[in-house]
Amino acid sequence: MNDVTVAIMAGGKSSRMGTDKSFVLFQGRPLIEVVLERVAGLGAETILITNNPPAYEHLGLPLFSDALPDNGPLGGIYTAVLRAAHPYVLVVACDMPWLNPALLRYQLDLRHTADIVVPRWEKFPEPLHAVYSKACLPAIEANLQAQMLKITSFFGRVQVRFVNREEIEKVDEDGRSFANLNTPDELQSAQKKTEE
Repeated sequence: MNDVTVAIMAGGKSSRMGTDKSFVLFQGRPLIEVVLERVAGLGAETILITNNPPAYEHLGLPLFSDALPDNGPLGGIYTAVLRAAHPYVLVVACDMPWLNPALLRYQLDLRHTADIVVPRWEKFPEPLHAVYSKACLPAIEANLQAQMLKITSFFGRVQVRFVNREEIEKVDEDGRSFANLNTPDELQSAQKKTEE
C-alpha cells in the first residue's frame, strides 16, 4: 500500500459526547489509540486531521488543521486528501472502535477502479470509512466554495465504487465496522458489548 495515506478524522466538536471523543476510554485505552491500532500497516503514512493539534502531538503523527475551516466533515475530507503525500487516502473517523482491517484492505484493493471506494451498508454510503483519490479534489473544492456541505453531494461528479452489503458481510457479518460512538450512553453500551 505504498501509494496510500491513512487519514484519521479527529476534527469534530464532540458536542454530544461532552468531551473530545478521541480520548474517551474504550477497553481502558483512549479511543484514538484503538483506531490507530486497527489501521496500522494499511498505508505508507498515517496523518491526523484535527483543529486541536496540541492535544495530539504526543502521538507523533503529522497533524493538519482544516485547510478551509468551518466546513464540517467535508472540509476535513478535503484537508485529508489535499495534505496526503500519496494519491489514495483511506479516511476513517476517530470514533469507530470496530474498524475491520480486512474490510479496509478489501476497499483499498479496489482503489484503482474508481475515484472513491465507499461501503453502503443500509441505503446510505459510509463516507467516513472510504478511500478517496486526489482526483476528487476539484469536485470537493467546488462544493465547499458553493457551501454544499453534505459529503455525498459531490459523488455525482466523480467515479464511485460502492461496496455493497453482500461484499461487506463476507468479512463483517453485522456491519459493526461502521458503528461510531457519539454519546456517553453509546460508549457505555459499546463497553458492555465488548465485555460480553
